[in-house]
Amino acid sequence: MGNATRPLELPLAVPGLFSPAFWQETLALTRRWFIQLKRRPTALALGIAQPLMFLVLFGAAFHNAPVGIFGSSDYTQFLAAGVIIFTAFGAALNAGLPIVFDREFGFLNRILVAPLTSRLSVVFASAIYIVVQSLLQTAVVMTASTLLGAKLAAGLGGLLVIGLVVMLLVIGFTALSIGLAFVVPGHIEALGLLLVLNLPLLFASTALAPLAFMPPWLQWVATLNPLTWAIEPVRYLYSAADWSWTSTVLVAPWATLSLESCLVALLIFDGLAVALVGTLLRKFLA
Repeated sequence: MGNATRPLELPLAVPGLFSPAFWQETLALTRRWFIQLKRRPTALALGIAQPLMFLVLFGAAFHNAPVGIFGSSDYTQFLAAGVIIFTAFGAALNAGLPIVFDREFGFLNRILVAPLTSRLSVVFASAIYIVVQSLLQTAVVMTASTLLGAKLAAGLGGLLVIGLVVMLLVIGFTALSIGLAFVVPGHIEALGLLLVLNLPLLFASTALAPLAFMPPWLQWVATLNPLTWAIEPVRYLYSAADWSWTSTVLVAPWATLSLESCLVALLIFDGLAVALVGTLLRKFLA
């Protein structure tokens, strides 16, 4: 009896990232973030207030600038693209802060010791929440810019492309911010790093001024900045009624980029960001 062969026992299938169980966990964790947003709507309002102040104040400051100096009818039209992308960028850059606070309060540890299908559901939930929040804030800022005189010439097709550009930018910076949330000791260090990164990345882009206004060294920095890869396609779509994927939108010191090339550059940026953060998450979520 002791030597009797027993039937082969197949290992239980482990649900993967595309399983219903994984997405049920992800949606439940995403719902938690939206419940928090409902209880504290000021987070959404503050994310809209700063870009609107840039739009109103900078637009008023350069209201009397010579027509055509910014490549469009007025500075508000020029500025709209930069403010739209800055809105999405700000939301994405702050994506890791809630995770940092969850770490400090011990709530993240409670989630990680739960019998999750995959701990990546924590990351996916944060990413989904930030993407949706960014699109909502961007929609409000776009509406405000329209009321202030910035008209989208590219129509519905251009609007969809702008949504794609915003999403690509948000994915990359959300990934970096979430990765940062698992590295920094606490929220004080996280806030300090975000303050250091926020405005320099904005000013080292074409959000507020064209490349022609910049010294050569800053032109190189600005054209290697992912914000510029998102700003210039949006700016092009705001001014071009008959737009094309192959139209030139950015003349950099190192290359000439079309609308299509800028999207590819953003996609590469996303891939590098996700790959970099993936190595960090394997260590902390193993």
